[in-house]
Amino acid sequence: MPYAIGIALGLVTCVLARVVGLDRDRAFYPTVVMVIAAYYILFAVMGGSMNALIVESVVMTVFFVVAIIGFRSSLWWIVGALAGHGTFDLVHTSLITNPGVPVWWPAFCMSIDILMAGFLAWLIIGRHAAATARTVP
Repeated sequence: MPYAIGIALGLVTCVLARVVGLDRDRAFYPTVVMVIAAYYILFAVMGGSMNALIVESVVMTVFFVVAIIGFRSSLWWIVGALAGHGTFDLVHTSLITNPGVPVWWPAFCMSIDILMAGFLAWLIIGRHAAATARTVP
């Protein structure tokens, strides 16, 4: 069930952002990466674990740095960050003990992350193809 809800919510978020125009600003998906990375901090606080808070803060910082790099250079970094965070979700419980993380969260978050990575990659490829088509005589 967490996978299905994550996929549905991720798809609704991406499509709504596209239809409304939120994703026209290149800051949209980098901001999403930062928000997604910050959730594990919230869970560490909820679980009352200072050790988890420290470790999750280090991990969050890495995702923040990649989000900034992607914002300033290429959105492909953001695709990688989203896919990377999805992969991180899969192995999170075996790497970090964070008592505040709900049991269903890794599957849910991984689904959203991977879907958003794919959607953003599709947008980037589509924009490139459209730009190439306009330049061909």
